[in-house]
This record gives sequence, C-alpha cells and structure tokens, in this order.
Amino acid sequence: MAEGENEVRWDGLCSRDSTTRETALENIRQIIVRKTECLRLVKETPYRPADGLSNAVSLDGLNKLLAHLLMLSKRCPFKDVREKSEFILKSVQELGIRIPRPLGHGPSRFIPEKEILQVGSEDAQMHTLFADSFAALGRLDNITLVMVFHPQYLESFLKTQHYLLQMDGPLPLHYRHYIGIMAAARHQCSYLVNLHVNDFLHVGGDPKWLNGLENAPQKLQNLGELNKVLAHRPWLITKEHIEGLLKAEEHSWSLAELVHAVVLLTHYHSLASFTFGCGISPEIHCDGGHTFRPPSVGNYCICDITNGNHSVDEMQVNSAGNVLVSDSFFEVEALMEKMKQLQECRDEEEASQEEMASRFEIEKRESMFVFSSDDEEVTPARDVSRHFEDTSYGYKDFSRHGMHVPTFRVQDYCWEDHGYSLVNRLYPDVGQLIDEKFHIAYNLTYNTMAMHKDVDTSMLRRAIWNYIHCMFGIRYDDYDYGEINQLLDRSFKVYIKTVVCTPEKVTKRMYDSFWRQFKHSEKVHVNLLLIEARMQAELLYALRAITRYMT
Repeated sequence: MAEGENEVRWDGLCSRDSTTRETALENIRQIIVRKTECLRLVKETPYRPADGLSNAVSLDGLNKLLAHLLMLSKRCPFKDVREKSEFILKSVQELGIRIPRPLGHGPSRFIPEKEILQVGSEDAQMHTLFADSFAALGRLDNITLVMVFHPQYLESFLKTQHYLLQMDGPLPLHYRHYIGIMAAARHQCSYLVNLHVNDFLHVGGDPKWLNGLENAPQKLQNLGELNKVLAHRPWLITKEHIEGLLKAEEHSWSLAELVHAVVLLTHYHSLASFTFGCGISPEIHCDGGHTFRPPSVGNYCICDITNGNHSVDEMQVNSAGNVLVSDSFFEVEALMEKMKQLQECRDEEEASQEEMASRFEIEKRESMFVFSSDDEEVTPARDVSRHFEDTSYGYKDFSRHGMHVPTFRVQDYCWEDHGYSLVNRLYPDVGQLIDEKFHIAYNLTYNTMAMHKDVDTSMLRRAIWNYIHCMFGIRYDDYDYGEINQLLDRSFKVYIKTVVCTPEKVTKRMYDSFWRQFKHSEKVHVNLLLIEARMQAELLYALRAITRYMT
C-alpha cells in the first residue's frame, strides 16, 4: 500500500450506516489536515538537501489521498460521502495546496459522458445496485457505470464477480487478484492490472510478487502457460496442460483450485475485451485519471480533436437548410430487410447437413482474413508485461501456415450438458452464476434496433454469438452459417474480431464505424454478447481438457 494510504481506513465509507460513514470521514479529514499542516511547515522552513526526499514522499502520500477523495466526490453512491469529500478537497485548496481534477470526459472515451447515468441521479433500484458494488469493492468503477445501460446484466455480472473474488472458494484472496492481474496483462490491459494491484495489496498480497511473475510462487508461475494459450489460442489446450498443473509435486494445483483459476482467467480475458471494446477510461484515482495541473485555456485540449473525441453532429444540413438523411440510416433499413428475407427463407426451405457443414468451414476460413487496416503490433509496457512471460505470444488464426485444428462440435461437448455440471461440482454455485450470466447476455433484448421498435432481434444476436464461436472453431450443427455474411458487414466483423481476439488494438474509429445509426446502449449490448461468447468459448476448451484428463 502506498505511503499515505496505509494509515487511512477507507472501509468505513462503504457502510450503509450514515454514522459509521461520518466517523470514517472525520478521521480521514483529520489525517489530511495533519499532513497538509506538515507540508506547510516544510515550505516555511529553510531548505536542507537532506529533507528533499522525505518531503517528496510526504507530498506523494498526500496526493494519493487527495486523488482518492476526488474519486469519492464523483463516484460514491452515498451523497454524504460525495459532499464531505468535496468539502475536504476545497478546505485543502484554501490552505494553498494544489488539489487534483479529473482528466478525460467520463467513464468511456467512446461514449459521451452526458449519455451515461450520473452517480446521484439513479433511481432506488439502481442505487441499491451501486451501493452493493461500492460496499464490495470500495469503488464504483467505470466498467460498472458503462454496463449500467443494462441493469439486469450488471446485477448478474457483479454477483458473479463478487463470488469469484470475495466469497468462500478454493483459492486464497490474494491469489485471486494476482490471477486477475496475470489474465488482464496478457492483453496489456493496464486499467484492470492497476485495479487489481491495489486490491492484491489491500488483501495482504506480497508487494514483491508485483515486480514480475518470476517473483511469485512457482505454483502461480506454472499457471502462466495455461493463461497464455487460453487468452490467445484456446483451441491448442490439451489434457497434458492440465496434467502438468495437477502433477507438479509440491507446486501442484488441486482440481477445485484449477477450476477456480480457469474461471478467473476467462473472466478477466473477457473483461479486458470489454474494457478496450467500450473505451473504458482510467479510474479517477488511478494513473491517467486525474491531474494536479490547472486546466488549460477554455478547458479544451487540442489532443481531443486529434484523437477524434470532439462531437460530430450526426445530422447533415445542405445549403438550403434541409436535413440530409445519412448513409447510416439506410444501413439499418437494409439490415432489417435482410433479417426479414432470411426468416422467409428459413420458413421455405432448410439446407442439408452437408451444406450446413460446408457453410461453417467457409465462414471459419473467411474469418481468418478479417483484420483491421490499422492492425499493427502493440508492444506491451514493462509495468504490464512483467506479469506474464513470452510477450511475443499472441492470437493466431487456426489454419495459418498449413496448421489444421479440428472443429469443436458443440453437440459433442457443450456448456449446458458438460461444462456447467463440471464447474458446479468442483466449485459449487459458480456454474449456476456463470450460466445465469450467459443466458441474460444471450437473451437480453428491448425489441429495438436503432430507431425501430417491436423488432425480434434474436436472429441478429445468434449470428453475433455464433460468429465469435466460429472464430474459435466451435460449430453448432443446427445453425446455418450463411446467415452471418448476410447480417454482419465487414466493419462490424473487424470490430468483433478485434475486441474478441486482440482487444488492445481496438480504436475509437472501429467503434464509430459499425452500426452508425445505433445507440451507444446497443453497442454496449453488443460488447456484452462478445465478452460472454468469448468466455464460454475459452471455458469450453479448458473444461473439455479437464474432462479428458479426469477420464
């Protein structure tokens, strides 16, 4: 824990009892006043070179506390904590100490802040959800604030994550957060790495482990290979990977521990996809989320223009003042028409099994050639890459270089009949929670598409889910893969493949270029489908390997 934070007890602010919160806030205020007074005395004392380092450390400690207070003033679901945090910050500023301000424009770099639910304006049901999340984690993170577009899913997601990280289970708490760090680091997701570094230290994790995977116990180091293959090429996982972990003498994993670890790895690989896919901004109290510099003239940064973060009005007006209908309007109409035609074809004729198998192979092959024009290697930063080995190992399409990977037939091994029961047997209740989350994401619908209402979107949702599984070699015998090319255009396929396979390469341009007429809530909905389909694909390969080892 950073100096300055280790003497502060933030836990009391998570209480639902206002008196407990008030006492905690008063203690925090007194600590900050003491530190501020010390710094003021230092400023008034003649400078001695020997004091330089300790003064810098003291200021750094105070700054971390002030950044945490800034986060609470903006993100705490309890109004009294928001107001008192803001009051403490203003008091410090009045004493001549510089206070932080938020950087960026809200929880997402892709979604305008005005379209995201503001903390403090939520209804009673949402407030309960926010309070539960805050009580569990001590924060209301940006992922939660973007997922809040879909409350039913968010509730299931938070319940599952809480169980994986904090409830009774085979793995100790610090192992859980360290595995989260290892998984997020595979995609260079500094956002998740930073959050779980703080959580790891908070539950008593050894800071030395954070210097690199080689400093962690051998048991965790051994997990690195499975983490690597699962994140980038899950179709290569074999029962030998499983055997190597379960039979490592004094560093062996138990089956229950391994299932817990596999679920955590797949959860955080997928969450990295969501983080990049929705352009999640750094948390206010973390690096990149705040600054102590005063705002620039007009509080507008030229980098916003170069990054394409300025607002562009969707409607275009011609010289006569008439509103022009954009191309994206016709994209929605064309998609609706294709869905209607496909439904009519389904009703009229059904393709043979041979034809269905052939269409799958065609789609699987074609998915290999879907890549972005700005697809370039991303070199991981040292602070992230130290949490995993073999930094050059990444996603590769199956059949490159003449390599053939057999098709994974869901009819032979599926989540509902095989994976679910295996997880539940070795890690009770988690199978149920994950299954509920899969079902909510897959079936979630508001029967809308852009400006249209009363639309059956099941065909489109199934095409997205099955396309992701197709990229992983997973085939449903009863699905006509010819529908995918009809419903998903190239820009959408590029976005899907990037988010699922190489999320660290997602750009705002990719996000903006697909489904241009659709609402941001609908694009977030797409991301929920992507992360759950990805998680299920990874789980299927890992659990099948465990099943093969057990038999």
